[in-house]
Amino acid sequence: MALADHAPEPPVPLPPARTVQIPGRGEFFLRDSGELGGERPALLLLHGWLATADLNFAGVYDELIAAGHRVIALDHRGHGRGLRPLVQFRLSDCAADAAAVVRALGAVPVIAIGYSMGGAIAQLLARDHPDVLAGLILGGTAQHWREPALKGYWWSMGAFGFGLALFPSPVWSWGFRRVGFEDGPMAAWLHSELLRHDPRGVAEAGRELGRFDSRSWLRPLDVPAAVVLTSRDSAVPPRKQRELARALAAPVFEAPIDHLEVTTAPDRFNPALMAALASVIDERRAVAA
Repeated sequence: MALADHAPEPPVPLPPARTVQIPGRGEFFLRDSGELGGERPALLLLHGWLATADLNFAGVYDELIAAGHRVIALDHRGHGRGLRPLVQFRLSDCAADAAAVVRALGAVPVIAIGYSMGGAIAQLLARDHPDVLAGLILGGTAQHWREPALKGYWWSMGAFGFGLALFPSPVWSWGFRRVGFEDGPMAAWLHSELLRHDPRGVAEAGRELGRFDSRSWLRPLDVPAAVVLTSRDSAVPPRKQRELARALAAPVFEAPIDHLEVTTAPDRFNPALMAALASVIDERRAVAA
């Protein structure tokens, strides 16, 4: 069957959708499982580049909610249903957006879980908005992507955005074939979600990633932190993830997945994430005792 023969339905039930309007910032689309009883902090999920909250975390939502947490996940600027502002994409603006959303929801402090680009945003959240954090978990991410071999890639983002604007569906279809993703219901949903992106926004986000570098300012935090290391990652080398963990003096929990398998293999990612979350919560309780 061709891709178009499948309805673009998510593979699992998703948390309720809502929009939150922040004066001076705009209207944000997010998933919000709603307020829960108990003392467990809310979780703020920050997705990666070229993903959406759902693409990144569809396989994670249920387990986190079942553990008793309120789960909040927003689409970043230019991605999915995220903001389409008239200014250039900046990772620091994404961090400010996330902080404004959780403040508006009355969910502060949260444990932020950042994956890939979301990990860079989470680092900026810790630097610029530490008041909103109860803890930090970083997965499949690094302190920088500034290797000389990547410079040409990041500078090609203008051409990428132009091609995506003109031929969005063929570009994503080519990407699926390149990573060996077969046509089927899952691919139809992924393809449909990717078509929600703003081509200019995601291209600018790629260029921003090429500029990001937290090595001069990232230090151990005043809140507990942990790193989920994607040990088969071909996009963010494990050595870079270990460097990040050393900079934070944070424990490491290994998930045997490649970068994009966070979406397709939650059974191999979630155990490490849940162990990292338990570590952060235990440390938080120990400090409070």
